[in-house]
Amino acid sequence: MAGIQDAQQAEVPAICNSCEARRAGLCGAFNNRQLADLAKASSRHEILAGTDLPDDGTYSNLLSGVVKLTISLSDGRQQIVGFHFAPDFLGRPFEAKRPIKAEALTNMALCSFPRAIVDQMTNEVPELGRLLLRRALNELDDARDWMAALGRKTASEKVASFLLMFAGHIGPSRHPADSISFDLPLTRGEIADFLGLTIETVSREFSRLRVDGAIRIVNKRHISLASIAQLEERCGD
Repeated sequence: MAGIQDAQQAEVPAICNSCEARRAGLCGAFNNRQLADLAKASSRHEILAGTDLPDDGTYSNLLSGVVKLTISLSDGRQQIVGFHFAPDFLGRPFEAKRPIKAEALTNMALCSFPRAIVDQMTNEVPELGRLLLRRALNELDDARDWMAALGRKTASEKVASFLLMFAGHIGPSRHPADSISFDLPLTRGEIADFLGLTIETVSREFSRLRVDGAIRIVNKRHISLASIAQLEERCGD
């Protein structure tokens, strides 16, 4: 009983109190004492857009920014297969490795810690294992949703679904009726690559959404949505 009370009464590091990962990310699985121990071994750093993320023996909480995941084919072609958004957890526990390249799509902030510490905590903190499993299952569900979208949706529905995904993760509002503005950190070519469309088709669908009043576009990258609900109606779900 005393050990539980000590863990509850331990002081949460000040830097962790306002961190999004404390509430919605990996660190939400830890009690105050465990969080304090992890904070002692952690380091915060910035990553510039376009930088490859190395497999350097660390795990990280993504505090801000967007990560692009790609797979390279034998002839040098690349396919975008997914994204990470704050406060996602970056790394593959249990030493699992896949030929997936992670690149900073925007400037990013990371909180990183040695892999060995988290692997040890996975054995000691049941909630951490459950959290990692939930995240893995959510990523699997997302991958299945995109398989269905890319295989069955029209070009218009694909583009709307893509914008909805980014608006939901990097837009400042989560209310369906609210207008949202955000900077889209991909070129039309990268969007076409991810959606399996041509650049011309993506540009045409963006223009159609703009003419219909569903979105506003400033400088090709800054997107304003009239509302999440209006975009959801165009996704074909």
